[in-house]
Amino acid sequence: MTELLLMSISSFQAGSRMLPLAMHIPDGFLSLPVILVTWILAIALIAICLKRAQFEYQERTVPLMGVCAAFIFAAQMINFPIPGGTSGHLLGGTLAGALLGPWAGSLVMVVVFMVQAFLFQDGGITVLGANIVNMGLIGTFGGYYLYAAIRKSLGWNSLRGIGVGAAVAAWASVVVGSIICAFQLAISGTVPLPVALSAMASWHVLIGIGEALITVTALGFIYRTRPDLIYKAPKKAIANRSMASR
Repeated sequence: MTELLLMSISSFQAGSRMLPLAMHIPDGFLSLPVILVTWILAIALIAICLKRAQFEYQERTVPLMGVCAAFIFAAQMINFPIPGGTSGHLLGGTLAGALLGPWAGSLVMVVVFMVQAFLFQDGGITVLGANIVNMGLIGTFGGYYLYAAIRKSLGWNSLRGIGVGAAVAAWASVVVGSIICAFQLAISGTVPLPVALSAMASWHVLIGIGEALITVTALGFIYRTRPDLIYKAPKKAIANRSMASR
């Protein structure tokens, strides 16, 4: 999932301020009811993920979570250009889900969003719940289960299933997240819905392609080198690697 940087090319006059239509929502652009609802959803998500992660995962997952968080955070610092003079960057929700599963993957993304908001002012503090829902809940949970469904239908242990599933899920998570973000801005009275949908969805259709390419490339490399690191690892790839190393 990627963030559209629309500060310079697509803004809307809202009162006396120029509104950036971006995935990381800044403070002051959502109404109190929307903020409260999204915080409730975000807190519920975090609580469920903490409980499930403690129940399902072994100690070896903890270092992998740290490495995954560091990789996604570093990758988000690298912008890639898209047509129109703007840029996007990896969000990594589907990638985190594919490597760690939806529970631990969501926790990793929550930590990444918190660091971005508190240390780098990338997204507001009061609207952090909305950003977690848009990019963590939708990106990681939604992305993972769509990826898993496609992977299962095309071959759970095959590179084709993993690649196609990751590509479709990564792209879809970006587009759906941008649409939800547009509705939140419109419900808050910040910008009319047609303007928000036009700016967010149209650009994120393109940016989702970059998210998909990065996600598939990363998973393809891991499949060939350390397939055991993939959540519910492909047994065929692990067996082939074991035979090759003998």
